[in-house]
Amino acid sequence: MNKDCKQWLETKIAKLQDSENYTPEKTNEAIAKQYGLKLNDIVKLNYNENLYIPREKVIPLLKQVAEECDFRIYPQEEETLLKEKISDYLKIPVDSITIGNSSDEVMERVIRIFLDAGNNAVTFTPTFTVFKYCVQYQNANFVAVPLKNDFSIDINGMRTAFNKKSKLLYLCSPNNPTANQLKLEEIQALTEEFPGIVLVDEAYAEYADFSVVPLISRYENLIVLRTFSKAFSLAGLRLGYAVANPNLAKALDKTPAPYPVNVVSLSMGRKMLENINLVQESVKALKAERRNLINQLNQIKGVQAFDSKANFVLFNTLKSYEEVYERALQKGLVIKKLGKILVYENCLRSTVGLPEMNLKLITALKAYMEEEA
Repeated sequence: MNKDCKQWLETKIAKLQDSENYTPEKTNEAIAKQYGLKLNDIVKLNYNENLYIPREKVIPLLKQVAEECDFRIYPQEEETLLKEKISDYLKIPVDSITIGNSSDEVMERVIRIFLDAGNNAVTFTPTFTVFKYCVQYQNANFVAVPLKNDFSIDINGMRTAFNKKSKLLYLCSPNNPTANQLKLEEIQALTEEFPGIVLVDEAYAEYADFSVVPLISRYENLIVLRTFSKAFSLAGLRLGYAVANPNLAKALDKTPAPYPVNVVSLSMGRKMLENINLVQESVKALKAERRNLINQLNQIKGVQAFDSKANFVLFNTLKSYEEVYERALQKGLVIKKLGKILVYENCLRSTVGLPEMNLKLITALKAYMEEEA
């Protein structure tokens, strides 16, 4: 390697190492080893995965996929069949759908297509951090307007952030990590006024009160992200999609890499839609348990849990969030530590787990919060 190449490569690598990115947390195996716990003792409540569809009901569907697909050849009609099922599910045209290797990948695709270096990407804060990382990798400007203390949008603040350089607006609804859903009229107003693409992330839509998907026929600049990772319990298969008006959806389908999604993910997405009752039953059960979890958290002295339209709950504690997180880990409970959010100093987030998982969390939190200082 010559001197110029070496210097160039070192600079590139250093820049990548200094950039912000999504860093996976410790695995269950690593946590069990660190704290001297059995692997079965670990209760994973940090990634908003849906355990309300039992594995024993999903495995037969995966076996069907294994029998139906020929993994030796590239995908054939699997993507088309999945689009048809999504079309039936959302009551939208097939040509309004773009499939991706997770909704995160589709988000990155939108950013890569519509944001040039120096453009502005506008959103609110706090919100899903992956958006910020993708914007920065594109050498675009990340512009974030703080939410109000009740987690609602500062509409006037958002409008002030719009200018000629603003090309992409990101609205996560229900929002991660606050778990609230934005008001429909606010999303409509911002979509009408924003001078670029509006990207609404509905990863948790199945747990919410409504969806903005019907608006794609009205707004030519609207893209809605959806995923199979949450309500459909396919987080490990990395399958997502976007919906938009046909012209916009066609543009999103123009990816340089052929066959971006594998046949197993495509086929399992279709299988889950063919068995939508599994999803609907799991969503109903989780919503009921979500209500119980919020009520139980709010009965613990020194804990404030917020309302949720997602499959997780945000809560604030009077004691240090770092200490609460560590004590939970010692008990094998893995929750998400967040720290200060707006005026709330010690925020943490927990997936709505199965009842027995949530009971362990409540028991551990109650014991620690009621300890004398």
